[in-house]
Amino acid sequence: MWDWRTESVLAKGPARVAVIDAHPDDPDHGCAGACAVWADMGHHVTYVIVTNGDKGGDDQNLSQADIIATREREQRAAAEVLGLAGVKFLGKQDGMLVPDLELRRDIVRVIRQLKPDVVLCGSPNTFFYEDSYINHPDHRAVATATLEAIFPASQNHRYFPELTAEGHLPHKVREVWIDSFGGDATTYVDVTATVDRKIEALRAHKSQMLESDPDEWMREWMRENGQKHDPPVEYAESFKVMRINQD
Repeated sequence: MWDWRTESVLAKGPARVAVIDAHPDDPDHGCAGACAVWADMGHHVTYVIVTNGDKGGDDQNLSQADIIATREREQRAAAEVLGLAGVKFLGKQDGMLVPDLELRRDIVRVIRQLKPDVVLCGSPNTFFYEDSYINHPDHRAVATATLEAIFPASQNHRYFPELTAEGHLPHKVREVWIDSFGGDATTYVDVTATVDRKIEALRAHKSQMLESDPDEWMREWMRENGQKHDPPVEYAESFKVMRINQD
């Protein structure tokens, strides 16, 4: 198994990481432990949240503006717990995403702005989690658009010349880390040292957690991943990693 601790760009000095997800709280469910590990190592980690999260609440007395402001505030608080460099919001309408050229262009823009060595995103292929959860279409749309933005559009000046005119020059991403909740993981990150911060980051999303505390079920999932780590550890997060544009 490929060992990120010795072979990844993340093992070779300060790097820039962009985590691109659909909604506030998405990255904290999937990769917050690893992001905290990388931040502690001195890497520059930024969350990119594509939607404004305005569908994230059933209280009919709350305005969309209130929901948006709450979810942005919660996401910034979670990022602060993890020690991240910051959060960038693209502000698109929750629940309405499709992986079209407009979304691809907007993600190319943010990749060229942030110039990440590593981009982390969800899987475009995951429709179901076991027999109890249908994956949100925004998750798949953002994952698809992100991968299509990474290659070839972000690194080719002939794609979206209007972005070059804006001053956003082509940029080559070196590694793509895809959240893995199934059997396609190629890499496990030991998050034993940061699991408490991950749980705290999730708890920052008070509008989404409501009466459900993430501690028990999140730890159970990460314990299962920890047993797949080589050697086994108490807690781990799992990823499929693609290494592109290598020297």
